[in-house]
Amino acid sequence: MPARSTPGRYHRKMPEPLLTTAHGTLYQGDCMDFLRSLDDGAADVVFADPPFNLDKNYGSGIKDRLPDDEYLDWCRTWVKECVRVVTPGGAIWLYNLPKWNIEVGHSLNEAGMTFRHWVAIDIKMLLPIPGRLYPSHYSLLYYTKGKPKTFVRPRVPIPVCRHCGGDIKDYGGHRKALNPEGLNVSDVWTDIPPVRHAKTKHRGANALSEKMLERVLTISSEEGDLVLDPFGGSGTTYAVAERMHRRWIGCELGDAEPIVARLTGGPKVEGIMPEKGACGKGVGFVTSATLDRLSP
Repeated sequence: MPARSTPGRYHRKMPEPLLTTAHGTLYQGDCMDFLRSLDDGAADVVFADPPFNLDKNYGSGIKDRLPDDEYLDWCRTWVKECVRVVTPGGAIWLYNLPKWNIEVGHSLNEAGMTFRHWVAIDIKMLLPIPGRLYPSHYSLLYYTKGKPKTFVRPRVPIPVCRHCGGDIKDYGGHRKALNPEGLNVSDVWTDIPPVRHAKTKHRGANALSEKMLERVLTISSEEGDLVLDPFGGSGTTYAVAERMHRRWIGCELGDAEPIVARLTGGPKVEGIMPEKGACGKGVGFVTSATLDRLSP
């Protein structure tokens, strides 16, 4: 089994961190500068939830509407860095719209990563679109660098009718043979609740469900592993990693005060970002310096 990353030694040169907790470190800055500062094979798990290129307003100097080819060029650039920094046997999880992840998956294939699953996250947050099927899921890609060094298959409760409490299926007459701990998780996750209510949100824009991150880290990490998230957003990855005793490291380009408040127990910081498009995404996209580096 490949050696796990050494605690406290995972970057070559970084500025002073914005926040240090019992298990992790948060930096503020451009994701590309952050990723390029990390050592090869530093992370056991990479979870990336980039902006979806939906023209969100993330503040001055942050652009969230690029031509498709420029957006994909940017994605390929940080994906390449994520592949470099994940350790042999480690996992990369990428959350995005199917439109983008089908292209990003090709980049991971070309980089020699091992495809594990395309997980469909069933979240009906959009209105029906004329001339198209009703879009009702987001894509969560799961790749590993070779054979996974950690893989735990979680179980979910056997579904029952919310009205009568009876089983929804009869399981072909083999109900008694089912594992009492529940059913094996499939690659279609229908039980991930969207974070919509103010009491569960840590900023103005939408945030990821902690349940999704708990499942991701359960599947592909152990206590003490290093989890990397280059797009801090509302800090869900860091909060879950902290609670599950995983070490973590990440960065945020925009306003990181919601993350700091969440991890330190401070008051929630309400964002001012409008809810435009299909999904309110986390701050942390493209600076003019990054665009210059992508230009031919």
